[in-house]
Amino acid sequence: MDTTTDYQQFEDLNEEQLPVAKHKLHDWTHFAGLYAAEHVAATEFVIGATFVALGAKTMDILLGLLIGNILAVLSWTFITSPIAVDTRLSLYTYLNKIAGDSMTKLYNWANVIIFSVISAAMITVSATAVRFAFDVPAQLNWYPTNLWFVLIVFCVGAVVVSIAIYGFNAVSEFSGICAPWLFVMFTSGAMVLLPALSLDVLGKTLPAGWNDFIALGDQSIWTGLDSNGEPGIGLIEVIGFAWAANTITHFGLIDMALLRFAKKKIYGLSTSTGMMFGHYVAWIAAGIMGAGAAVIIGKSIVELDPGDVAYYALGWSGFVIVIVAGWTTAITNLYRAGLAAQAIFHNHSRKKTTIVVGLITVAIACFPFVFSQILPLLTYAGLLVVPVGAIVFAEHQIFPRIGYTRYWSSYSQLTFSTPAVASWALGLLFGFGLNAFNVMSFFYLFIPTWIFTILVYTLMAGRYGAKKAYPEAQKQEEIRLQNIEKFHEHKAKSQPLTVKDNSFLTRTLQVISLITLVITLILAAITLFGSSDETFYVENREVFYKYAFICTLLYFITAYWALKRGKQKKAAL
Repeated sequence: MDTTTDYQQFEDLNEEQLPVAKHKLHDWTHFAGLYAAEHVAATEFVIGATFVALGAKTMDILLGLLIGNILAVLSWTFITSPIAVDTRLSLYTYLNKIAGDSMTKLYNWANVIIFSVISAAMITVSATAVRFAFDVPAQLNWYPTNLWFVLIVFCVGAVVVSIAIYGFNAVSEFSGICAPWLFVMFTSGAMVLLPALSLDVLGKTLPAGWNDFIALGDQSIWTGLDSNGEPGIGLIEVIGFAWAANTITHFGLIDMALLRFAKKKIYGLSTSTGMMFGHYVAWIAAGIMGAGAAVIIGKSIVELDPGDVAYYALGWSGFVIVIVAGWTTAITNLYRAGLAAQAIFHNHSRKKTTIVVGLITVAIACFPFVFSQILPLLTYAGLLVVPVGAIVFAEHQIFPRIGYTRYWSSYSQLTFSTPAVASWALGLLFGFGLNAFNVMSFFYLFIPTWIFTILVYTLMAGRYGAKKAYPEAQKQEEIRLQNIEKFHEHKAKSQPLTVKDNSFLTRTLQVISLITLVITLILAAITLFGSSDETFYVENREVFYKYAFICTLLYFITAYWALKRGKQKKAAL
């Protein structure tokens, strides 16, 4: 093959418009760290309080969150990951092949807005922690009322944009550093504040056993009564809440953008780090921390912001966790928003689109109302995106099994896919219609909406040309994919050989970072199990605050230093 002619067509395309090359694939550890960090976010403090406000019971929380999060992991594994690994394309690029340019642009604009606002909300949360540390007044209006708060938002947002513009590797590396620490700190925070809660309810620093813990939860955290004193949500609603929380990324297939880098389809199970450690453990821990902080401050849990809860659970480390947890989620969502924007503006690189979207996102983050509306936004965004995920699922998984032609719209050279646009519109009408008539729990609306859209799209596509065969176009597509693979092989040869740095200093730094996490957990355990009365508890808690913060500083210094030294060293082939 003449590289100067046949490869030039691929050289001229932006990298995001081509399938991911084999030499750029990652193993499961990348995704384990990425999902663990993204889903241990500052919003967990809010969601922990939300379950209290919704009136869930303790056993419903413990069991319902477990089942719901397992269902979410299975959704990523069996719905999102197979399509991502088969195609090696982001949803935005894949959708253009099956629905035409018009619908793709419309959908990508929706995603730019959704993910920019989510990212903005996380930046705002991080900024509130910095605001708390520097005694900047709380921002209670929908608009900012303090110039220093705006400056803090821009400083926090600058970090998010800086990391996101460097792409998947930078996002996963940052997440890989933060994930272990975030999990340790959420767990430690619950251990540190449980004695305060136990003293208030049971009159002793430690529940005597399982029955005591359930009684503690039922009386002071998940009481079964909502904020109005009425009976709250039950097991079915808790399961649905946990499952539906990320429909935008699994049923909606947004996470094709991340999982297209996975070596194997089974790596979808790596999302369990985010769901089990993040949502399950963090949501429960956040409820305990919130209730404990409320006891110490003398307020209701629903009146506290993340900064209050984190500070009384973790001391100065609490400010760090709110900032870092906000960053990890903001960075991942800004990366997604940049991808969607790049799919709209083909002639611009993902870096450029991410910078522009990032600047707009930071500006949005200056308005505090964004964070206060994050939960409704996530819920409605999921319902908005799920029909599109259903269309792609039908095209990729169902069409070949019923004799329809995959990519028929592209082969027909249609610039506007009536079946796709109409199915999306009808899916939205169906889903929001069910919600308007209160037919079923809102948390489960994505399931009938997804199924309905699959049926509508399959029927309409069959009438518009999906039943036809396109042998010539299919042959051309196969040749194109083969040429892309050869192009990637050609590019891989020019990539530098990589060698891991296993030097003594690098290994020492890694060991030190691990030791700091272990020490933090030990200090938290001493506070929980070694406090015989309130006096000892307060002393142990103060010791934890002090040394946990020192361990936090040491962890990030050594972990980042080890990352920089241990990153694969490049040597020419």
